[in-house]
Amino acid sequence: MSADDVFRHLPKLRGQLKPAEQSEFRGTWERLAAWDERARRLGHSPDWRLSDRQLEESRRALLGERLESGQDLWIYGYGSLMWDPGFHFAEVRLAALPSYQRRFTYWTRIARGTRERPALMLTLERQPDPAPCVGLAFRIAADVAETESGMLWRREMVRNGYCPAWLPVSTPQGPLSALVFTCNHGHADYAGEMSLDDTAAVIAVATGASGTNREYLELLAQRLAELGIADDYVLQLCRRVSVLAAG
Repeated sequence: MSADDVFRHLPKLRGQLKPAEQSEFRGTWERLAAWDERARRLGHSPDWRLSDRQLEESRRALLGERLESGQDLWIYGYGSLMWDPGFHFAEVRLAALPSYQRRFTYWTRIARGTRERPALMLTLERQPDPAPCVGLAFRIAADVAETESGMLWRREMVRNGYCPAWLPVSTPQGPLSALVFTCNHGHADYAGEMSLDDTAAVIAVATGASGTNREYLELLAQRLAELGIADDYVLQLCRRVSVLAAG
């Protein structure tokens, strides 16, 4: 399938997503080893992440039946997957997920934060807000689903911070069942939902090996704006972080 076909529903994204092979978040086993080394240098214990075996077992438990039956996989992206997916896909659509909203409610001490000054990572939280969370749905073709789902799984589930689930999403081209990484409230790094001011105070100053927390927020806001996606929570955070940065 040509690149034009991949972006036929969203031509404005053509050339705007980082190619998978250039992504530092493409979860190859070699990159996982590099993350292990970085964690060691930063003083994290050897069990900072799930073991290779645990990662594969959890992936097979959720995806095994679909992989074995030769199905395409749809992946819902609401954060960094929208500009740096790190996997090869055959189609992308706008997608609306009901009953969830973006929230920065998960601490990270190894990517855009440190143990001394952790950053906040984006997650999906159930919300009473009737408006759906709008993001992107990526289709991984069946013939590469085994390999590419492994790349995605090692990126997203490395610390078991999410509760992955198959959830219904709506797209302009029709309804789908997509793999969605929702928040794991039982994880030790779950921060809970803080006020906008407290959240902004963390994002304004946190920085780590992968860059600043503020940069992540700004990349998110930029991609949402480019796609015409309204997210008041993200916009309010951007305003508060800008005020803090201006001093």
